[in-house]
This record gives sequence, structure tokens and C-alpha cells, in this order.
Amino acid sequence: MNYNFDETEKASRAYETAFKYTGKKQREYTIDDYYKLPEDMRFELIDGVLFYVSAPSTIHQGIVGEIFFEIKDYIRKNKGGCVAFGNPVDVHLLQDNRTMIQPDIFVVCDRDKIIDIRVEGAPDFAVEVLSPSSRKKDSVIKFQKYKEAGVRELWLVDPMKEIVLVYDSTKGEEFSIYSFRDKIPVGIFDGDLIIDMAAISEYIDF
Repeated sequence: MNYNFDETEKASRAYETAFKYTGKKQREYTIDDYYKLPEDMRFELIDGVLFYVSAPSTIHQGIVGEIFFEIKDYIRKNKGGCVAFGNPVDVHLLQDNRTMIQPDIFVVCDRDKIIDIRVEGAPDFAVEVLSPSSRKKDSVIKFQKYKEAGVRELWLVDPMKEIVLVYDSTKGEEFSIYSFRDKIPVGIFDGDLIIDMAAISEYIDF
């Protein structure tokens, strides 16, 4: 798979730092290298490739915060066994030595997967809010990894186009497409939880 690397000045400095700490180049990095990196620099590791994670926009974080709150509130009110997480939390998605990601939001219903420093294995549900700098990584590269790992449900939230693409592995390969005017059911909760994107969009209209 071809990767497009973030070549902004800040990202370039981050990659130089990664090389300084590990002595390795792209496609050579491992989980051990990932944990050697400075804590004040956020990266994701996919197939031995480091991706620098830049600071998110206020719109991005507003959407993440509102969706996360709705999911967490639903789980607690219904005394569910699942646990909701917001970034940055490490997910050892494929439990291999070359991939470690940080979803914007994810839900784990098998608590045995949750250990002190990360989550081991695929979450049941994940949300990625797309940004210009991470659009290809999140919607193509990470999406393929989510499918490979067996994540049941994935939302790709696109603030620029004001749409939400929902992939539910139990319903085949096609995405369901929603707008920011829609109320979207969460499949892992059998549609009992509805995320009102219109209300969220209105609230974060900064």
C-alpha cells in the first residue's frame, strides 16, 4: 500500500526525532520503537510506518467530545458492561509487532482486552473524525486495518462534507451514508442509542 507522509515542518521535525530515538526508517518501526518515542509527540504505527498525529481542530474535538459523551452516558445509564474511550488511548489492534493506533473514540465490550497501558485486540465500535492532514490515513489505511481486525462497526465522520459513513460488518461491505442533519443508530447497541448529528452540529457551530 502507498502511504502519503505528512511533510509539514512540525511533522518533519517529529520524524527526525523518531529516527534519532530509534535509528530506523519508515516501514522498519516496531512496537518497541513506538514506546521509545517522546511522550509529547503523538504518532500512530501502521505496518511499520509511523504517522505523526497533529493537534486536532476545535471542530474535530467538539464532534469527538459530543459523540463520546452520548455513548458513555448511554452505557452508564444502562449499566452496560462495555467501556467507552476517547483519544489518546493505544489500541494494539492486530496484536502484532507493527501496528498501534489511537481511534478518536472506541468501545470495548470484552473487558479482558483492557490492560494498564493499552487495549489488546479489536474494539467493537470505533469513530474516526476526518481531518485534512489525516483523511487518507483514517478513511483508507486505518479502515482496512479495522476490517482486518474484525471491528464490528466503524464511523467515519467528515466535518468538511458534513456526512457520516457507517460501516457495520454484520450488514455486508457497503457503507450507510448519513448527513449532519440525521439521527444515526449505533448498531452495537441494536439501535437503542441514537446519535443526533443535527444537535451536535448546531452545538459546535463555532
